Order: sequence, then structure tokens, then C-alpha cells
Amino acid sequence: MKNVTDSFVSLGHWPSAGSFGFNTDILATNPINLSVVLGVLIFFGKGVLSDLLDNRRERILNTIRNSEELRGGAIEQLEKARARLRKVEMEADQFRVNGYSDIEREKLNLINSTYKILEQLENYKNETIHFEQQRAINQVRQRVFQQALQGALGTLNSSLNNELHLRTISANIGLFGVMKEITD
Repeated sequence: MKNVTDSFVSLGHWPSAGSFGFNTDILATNPINLSVVLGVLIFFGKGVLSDLLDNRRERILNTIRNSEELRGGAIEQLEKARARLRKVEMEADQFRVNGYSDIEREKLNLINSTYKILEQLENYKNETIHFEQQRAINQVRQRVFQQALQGALGTLNSSLNNELHLRTISANIGLFGVMKEITD
């Protein structure tokens, strides 16, 4: 590396061939070179840099516009979603209220129908008890009547003669017919 550096340094020691030559003084040549390079860059690069910055600015502005449009659409969708949510919440509250009132109505209907069924069962029970009582009373009457009749017939058979016996039987048959008509 030292050889390369020495070759550049040795160029500074050449005798100048007229007005052209290398100035090896770094402090004197750098500001001039920099101003020339910057001037060329500004002159030729101004249009390119301006175009690049304009393109970049347009892309940023387009991105901002698109973002604003998306934001506006998102806000609009959010408002629609909020409106739908409020509507659904109101419907849910209505269903809840209607559901509770329907449940209460069904509960009252069930209680009322249960009371009616219990009342009917109570009436059927009372009718059945009354019917069974009447049947038992009739059975007891028939047995008492049959026993009384058998007792009377036994007494008559032992104490009566044939003619009296026939008249008593005829009278009892008549009484039995009358009693049968009464019970029917």
C-alpha cells in the first residue's frame, strides 16, 4: 500500500508542463473540488431530485388520501355496526320482555288449567262417592227387605193354613211389584 501512496505523492514533484498540473495540497484543493462537485450535482441533479421528491410527495399524499377514505369508510361501517347493535339490543330487550310476559302468561294458564283439572277431579270424586253410597244403601235395603221377607214368610208358613198362605203370597207379590216400580 505504501508503494501506491508513494506513486501519488511523487506525482506532486513533477515539474509542471505549462499550466496543467496536480496540486497535492489537500487543504487548498478540497473546497474547490467540493464546490465544483456540488455545483454539478445541483445543476444536473436538481431536476432528478425534484422529480424524486415530487413523486415521493405524491405517493405520500395519495397514501394519506387513501387512508382518509379508508378511515371514512371504516367510520361509516362502525356507525352502521353501532346502529345495528342498538337495533339488535332493542330487539333482544323486546324478546326478553315478551319472553318473560309469555312465560308468566303460560305459567298462569298452567296454574289455571291445573286448578280446573283439580276441581273436575274433586267433582268426579264426590260424584263417585255419592254413587257408591247410594249403591251401598240400595244393597243394604234389598238385603234388609229380603231378610224381612224371608222372616215373614217363615212365620206365615208355620202359622198359616193354605188359604191364608195364598192370600199373603198374593199381597206380598203385589207389594214387591210396587216397590220395584219405586226403585226403578
